[in-house]
Amino acid sequence: MFSHALVSICATALLLSPAVATNGIYSKNSPVLQIDARSYDKLIAKSNQVSILEFYAPWCGHCQHLKPAYEKAAKGLDGLAQVAAINCDEESNKQFCASMGVQGFPTLKLIKPSKKAGKPSVEDYQGARTAKGIIEAVKSGIPNHVKRISNKGLDAWLKGSNDTSKAILFSDKGSTSALIKVLAAEFVGRMNFAQIRDKDTAAIEMFGVMEFPTLLVLPGGERPPVQYDGLFSKKAMLEFLNQYALAAAEPMTKKPKPSPKKSTETVEDAQKSTSDASAFSEASSSHASSEASEAAAGATSVTLEEESNPTESPDPIATSADAPTPVAMPDLPPPIPTLVTAQDLQTTCLDARTSTCILALLPPLPDAETTLPESATTALASLAELAKKHAQRGTKLFPFYSVPATNPSVANLRELLGLIDESAVELVAVNARRSWWRHYGSENYGLRHVEDWIDAIRLGEGQRSRLPEGLVSEEKPADEDEAAAAEHDEL
Repeated sequence: MFSHALVSICATALLLSPAVATNGIYSKNSPVLQIDARSYDKLIAKSNQVSILEFYAPWCGHCQHLKPAYEKAAKGLDGLAQVAAINCDEESNKQFCASMGVQGFPTLKLIKPSKKAGKPSVEDYQGARTAKGIIEAVKSGIPNHVKRISNKGLDAWLKGSNDTSKAILFSDKGSTSALIKVLAAEFVGRMNFAQIRDKDTAAIEMFGVMEFPTLLVLPGGERPPVQYDGLFSKKAMLEFLNQYALAAAEPMTKKPKPSPKKSTETVEDAQKSTSDASAFSEASSSHASSEASEAAAGATSVTLEEESNPTESPDPIATSADAPTPVAMPDLPPPIPTLVTAQDLQTTCLDARTSTCILALLPPLPDAETTLPESATTALASLAELAKKHAQRGTKLFPFYSVPATNPSVANLRELLGLIDESAVELVAVNARRSWWRHYGSENYGLRHVEDWIDAIRLGEGQRSRLPEGLVSEEKPADEDEAAAAEHDEL
């Protein structure tokens, strides 16, 4: 039987081995899509699917810990989104990783299609490093091109865009599933999508719908509706819908241009890219050396742990010899955590056993390119600064969280608390265990004003309101990790 010391020495040797850095951590049979700097543009940037991209290094222990959850998420999102990874330790990928702002491993970024083809929006994923957390965050980021219509709006929708075929999903579900949103995104500009609820009886009777879900295609003109009778899977539904959608636009062929003389700006850009890649390479090597040294220092014992939630590795400082003196940057506080899913919100702040939470309920954004209003960014900055201040002092303080409007539970939370203006940011303190809440009533979200409100809550001052019934979960939440990975949303 091997001793703990021997196992530890073997693990350390593996970390120190230069051969490890040349191989990725995902096999060819992995459900994770493996890309490189050259294929990113084609597979990710120009895709009409939402993607999550992991930037990793093979020697990174946190990356190895993340692998099982990331592969489980890839299986759970199969057909709905792309779960991809890139090895930043490969020499040919280092410049690209540096250009994406990668400073530690693993780094996860959500990449969503935008109105500008080939120019997706990219944001850091800051949710839980679990399969369920990743799945829910990616699903919530899928753009919704499905119009919810009722009896009243049906005629107007049917009369519009007569040159484009239409698909209607008749469903007994109150929400739009990830699958139908993905299909609508696939056919943007080629077919219009709508969803009609089973309660809209006039529309149901008009089309003779007898069961739910039912998918109908209106080919246009005088042609009658066509009902889909196959499996409700992405592949089968794509094949059916493609028969009636407008043809996909052919990419324009670019004429070759004569090679112009390299301008000073182009040369400088090339030099900067080379410098960035060099600095990233040194940082990566320093990081690897640091991690290997830590492993070697602890080579007397090994503790085998269950899957954990890896955190981003520290970023060693590395500068090239000819690098200019860096500009002093302000010491900005890290952003407060985000509760992306309904389950995150429930288990973190709305469970009968949870204590005080400060929630920043954010207003909805019409598209991925729109930024939050100044009031919301000021509120988030004030909370981040306060969290940093108390962390530096070592004083205990209740947690702060931001809750985006895309969280499925936020509309119900606003309604129950009487916060009817959805376009406004709202700060609320919630204590589910003691069943009280408190609203920040001021419109000034500056640091001093928010701090006064936080201090009053800490000291038990000010009026509290009782939480409305039905908001706090009394039951212990079930582990939905396996279910989320195994199934897609029902239609």
